[in-house]
Amino acid sequence: MDRPHSDLAPQPDSRSSTDAGEPLYGPLLAAPTAPDGCFLIGRAAQSLDGYIATRDGESSWISGPEDRTHTHRLRALCDAVVVGSATVRADDPLLTTRMVTGANPVRVVLDTDRRLSSHYRVFKSGPTTLVFCAPDAPGDARVGCAEAVRVRRGSTGLDLEAIIETLARLGLRRILIEGGGITVARFLKAGALDRMHVTVAPLLMGGGVPAFALAPVNRLSDGPRFSWTAHSMGADILLDIPLTRRI
Repeated sequence: MDRPHSDLAPQPDSRSSTDAGEPLYGPLLAAPTAPDGCFLIGRAAQSLDGYIATRDGESSWISGPEDRTHTHRLRALCDAVVVGSATVRADDPLLTTRMVTGANPVRVVLDTDRRLSSHYRVFKSGPTTLVFCAPDAPGDARVGCAEAVRVRRGSTGLDLEAIIETLARLGLRRILIEGGGITVARFLKAGALDRMHVTVAPLLMGGGVPAFALAPVNRLSDGPRFSWTAHSMGADILLDIPLTRRI
């Protein structure tokens, strides 16, 4: 890419010393320990029974206003916010920082085969937007206002290590994986997250889109278990889950 790193990264005033001292945000703002200098945090808001949307795709709003403010705070503190193409198709999100003071992150859409058209809001205006796609995907260098960035394929979708390497090379090192369930689950399963923020709302849905699209385990002992710290988030509970990143 021709754009210099300084044009991509958020302005430093979005990261205050107050944030660094808070339990929820301090780990995000601490010096990354990974060799690539990156810190990746996954984000999900789900019902009590584990769904992030109805069968018809309705997801606004499962969690309450305090939790939505928290998501915007994470955006303000991160260099990039990453979503999959299904999230853009279902929610048409802006992915900007609006509910708190702070810079907008670079918006990154994972669209392996370039199936999204340019009519979605993320491609029309706003902060810098990158579309990560496969080397053999159709299309030219742009999708609306967004720039196409080609990275190698993995076994399913784009190679996650290549995504992280490319973002790091662009100077985007604090990375929020915001959605949806398939994308967050891929990063989680691959060991590509340093932390997860999962909000549980006091809502029963009885079915819908699962928060984590993972293969079922045959025995309880096969399922990974995590430690967490619970935080009240209005009527919701936010689980702050430390992880060990492997890639």
